Amino acid sequence: MSKLIKRLTWIDFIIIAILVGFFGYIWQQIGVSLNYNWRWEKIPNYIVRYHTGREEWFANLLLQGLFTTIRISIFASILALILGTTLGIARCSVNLTIRMLARTYLEFLRNIPPVVVVFIFFFFLSQQLIQALNIENWARSIARSENNGVWTFIFGDMRRFPSLVSGTIVLALFESAFVGEIVRAGIQSVERGQLEAARSIGMKWSQEMRYIILPQAMKKVLPPMANQFITLIKDSSIISLISVQELTYKTVELVSSTHMIFEAWITTGAFYFVLCFGLSMLFRKLENS
Repeated sequence: MSKLIKRLTWIDFIIIAILVGFFGYIWQQIGVSLNYNWRWEKIPNYIVRYHTGREEWFANLLLQGLFTTIRISIFASILALILGTTLGIARCSVNLTIRMLARTYLEFLRNIPPVVVVFIFFFFLSQQLIQALNIENWARSIARSENNGVWTFIFGDMRRFPSLVSGTIVLALFESAFVGEIVRAGIQSVERGQLEAARSIGMKWSQEMRYIILPQAMKKVLPPMANQFITLIKDSSIISLISVQELTYKTVELVSSTHMIFEAWITTGAFYFVLCFGLSMLFRKLENS
């Protein structure tokens, strides 16, 4: 920290002072012009709270929403990676029909707003899929059983498992279009001479992909793939529109019940920032290692 301060010039200090003054002015205007009563002391109770009856601490609204956001982000990332990699390979297929089908899917999802994708999936596909697989009844039976600790740890409240499935799938479908383009670019960045060398020794297209193209392509696509994972975490707030109880949805509930508008949203923004910035630093270290 001391080295960083020594590297700052007088221009840097002026910029910092301007930014501090700007945000201080906004802070003052919120309190004076809007006659807003700040209640920061109540926010910690909506993160973690002590239950006097059970005599234990438990995660309250905001922390529950954060855990759901993390779960959905992990599950959707895995599904998007599998589907996106398949689509990226299909975009480079020697078969014209496969290439065009994959391109149609990618271009369709990449060029319409994510909110539209969410509503299309939820109203036309989600409920039918959940009913066909009998997910709701299965989740309720798990929720009523006594030995559901592992299920609760992995998926959260099993009574809300169907909404978790809907949110995960719709987020994965949308993000897989971007993952597919990243994989396609990585595959096409491999030198064509290596393909010709592989074909000269009698390798099939599937063998070229498995042993030569994909190992090199995946190394090249790791940085943009990490960035897409961080983007997915931020995009997960969109599925609050279909009542998936992640962090944004829980924040809306908190604001509606307490009217702590600025405290709740600033805290939520801080949660997203810490999560995304922490992952950004982790991925940067992994890239440099």
